[in-house]
Amino acid sequence: MPITRQISVERACAMLSTIKEFQTLSSPDLVEIASACHWHRCDEDEEIIRFHDQSNSVFFIAQGEIRVTYHSLSGHEVILCDLASGEMFGELTAIDGKSRSATVLAKTSALLASMTAVNFMNIIFSNRYVAEAILKRLVSEVRRLTERVYDFSTLAVSNRIQAELLRIAKKNMTGPNTAFISPAPTHFDIANLVSTHREAVTRELSSLSKNKIVLREGHDLHILDIEKLTNMVNMVRGSI
Repeated sequence: MPITRQISVERACAMLSTIKEFQTLSSPDLVEIASACHWHRCDEDEEIIRFHDQSNSVFFIAQGEIRVTYHSLSGHEVILCDLASGEMFGELTAIDGKSRSATVLAKTSALLASMTAVNFMNIIFSNRYVAEAILKRLVSEVRRLTERVYDFSTLAVSNRIQAELLRIAKKNMTGPNTAFISPAPTHFDIANLVSTHREAVTRELSSLSKNKIVLREGHDLHILDIEKLTNMVNMVRGSI
């Protein structure tokens, strides 16, 4: 992945200030971080990190979206998550020094800042606000993955699809009980997120549409009744 042209310190600080873990930092702190970063322009579908490789940089998404995936020995793709601008990735290897645990691709064209593991750890040890933000991020990831393991272990396929739609809807709220997802994930992507097949997703979305919970319009998806979708998921979880 090539390094893009040099970015001014002012522009670099402005873009880094949108990263969630850096939003409370002072200007001098942002300048210090910017000075340790390299910038990369990625094309759609370009590979950024490969599973098991030995690179150790941390990446910050200034523009665009990326996708984190894992492939089983049989070649089946599992989508672990999608990350948008303001997020970071690659911190696990930077912290524990082990090989990469997943493959990361550019879902859209993207502008990324990268930092070596040494510089990343130095910033964590020298700045308590960054350290606190990283700790909260790791705790949030543990909670998210714990919920996914629980869902995969206990919920039927239809319920896993409902739970995934609910997670996506909560990130795209347009009102107290509605959400608008544009563009919506494909049936194939949802299937890979919940470890099932595309036909199961098609059936469940058709059922939710008949019950006036979702509405598909072209590449967009309207969640018409988040409360009802939440109750469906919670009722199944609570009965286990």
